[in-house]
Amino acid sequence: MNIGYARVSTDEQNLNLQIDALTRAGCTQIFKDEGLSATAKNRPQFTAALNALKPGDRLVIWKMDRAFRSLLDALKVLEDLEKRGNAFHSLTEAIDTQTPMGRFAYQIINAFGELERALISERTKAGMKAAKDRGVHVGRPATRRADRTSSQALSSPD
Repeated sequence: MNIGYARVSTDEQNLNLQIDALTRAGCTQIFKDEGLSATAKNRPQFTAALNALKPGDRLVIWKMDRAFRSLLDALKVLEDLEKRGNAFHSLTEAIDTQTPMGRFAYQIINAFGELERALISERTKAGMKAAKDRGVHVGRPATRRADRTSSQALSSPD
């Protein structure tokens, strides 16, 4: 049996593309997380999808970044699936862990995905430091204590 998993990071995104692809791939059940980052520690429907797998079943996803937080996370999930007698298939990357090349590709693609996330983080931090060095305020606007005091004074009944 093919068990599908789909995820979008924001409420503005929708799952239609992923669900259509998973349905075409023969998924009999599709678990969906909406508004959750892949880095979220608690993805209830991903956990439910893994728990729904019985020996011989295959976890199917549309794309690798929909399911895994890091290379280590992906490798742990793959190891767990193998121990439980399950396979894994990523439709976009055409990875099927039922083959040696599929297992190899799984590891390589996840390594590149982790590298990409690390580089984005590094560039973001460098950009923020450069902005701070130029005197630009980075982050939420600071609230001014004087503004709070005067607005509180206006609303206080004396």
